[in-house]
Amino acid sequence: MNAFEWANAKSVADAVRLLGETAVDKTALNDLPHPMGGGQDLLTTMKAYIVRPPRVVNLKTIPDANRIAADEASGVVLGALATLTDVEANPAVAKLVPGLIDAIHSVATPQIRNVGTIGGNLCQRPRCWYFRHENLKCLKRGGDTCYAKDGENKYHAIYGTDAPCVITHPSDLAPMLVAVSAVISATGAKGSREIGAGEFFRMPTADDPRRENVLAGEIVTEIRIPATPLAARSTYLKFKERLSLDFAMASVATAVELAADGTVRAARVVLGGLAPVPWALPEVDAFLIGKRLDEATVLKAGELAIADAKPLSQNAYKLQLTKTLVRRALMKLA
Repeated sequence: MNAFEWANAKSVADAVRLLGETAVDKTALNDLPHPMGGGQDLLTTMKAYIVRPPRVVNLKTIPDANRIAADEASGVVLGALATLTDVEANPAVAKLVPGLIDAIHSVATPQIRNVGTIGGNLCQRPRCWYFRHENLKCLKRGGDTCYAKDGENKYHAIYGTDAPCVITHPSDLAPMLVAVSAVISATGAKGSREIGAGEFFRMPTADDPRRENVLAGEIVTEIRIPATPLAARSTYLKFKERLSLDFAMASVATAVELAADGTVRAARVVLGGLAPVPWALPEVDAFLIGKRLDEATVLKAGELAIADAKPLSQNAYKLQLTKTLVRRALMKLA
């Protein structure tokens, strides 16, 4: 790990000042000042020399950056520095967005959730072993090859595999926030903006495969979730190799609104652990409208969910996992 300067931000504006203009040169992304929330992912990327920030800006010293507010009128408002544990323990959040609580509970261990933050979970880096290897320079680290494409890809993507990089996004909260139409607030040198969760994450591109989101020298300050019948009937299911502590091999965030007769009025199904971004399934959403969540419907939804999947050489097993998780998640909400 390289030596670095430590700075405690007194406010969002102070944090932006300390970070400087970090969107100038994408080739220098690894060597720019870096914000820190819980710091768990940042520490591992620094130890592997993925990032080498000359300055680390501590965001936990910003007043009210960890606030949690929830009511049926305004929905849920989460400061980006709120810990996963504090959000999970909030009964008002659990009532308005139960799927978010499911997603948080699936993250790692209580010790990690005690430190990990909402914003940090969304902005964490991929777990690809080629990317994390200190002595390899893969495409995402500035090289010219995605080694997972033709290498060890058991845990990699089955959707979006035509992209130049086949990582899977590691966040458990991300698919759920996309499913419930959350809005992410970010602030940088050019001011503040609001970004829909579905637009926050970005696919790797040939021009710039290094980024996983649309932040351009900005920090996440707040996440807002509208109070809707869709969010109130939501859940998150995750399959992981180890029962105690692991990232998703496949996961599904689902939210449905049911009419008085039990048919589906609105639906969102978003996959995690299966693509470089949370993978929405609009065809499945449309199929569910007007139908009851019975066995035949959810079986068909599972089949539709994998219709466009393109597994790599070693991860076709994820097709069955995905079908099963979609079916179970929808039946849980029936």
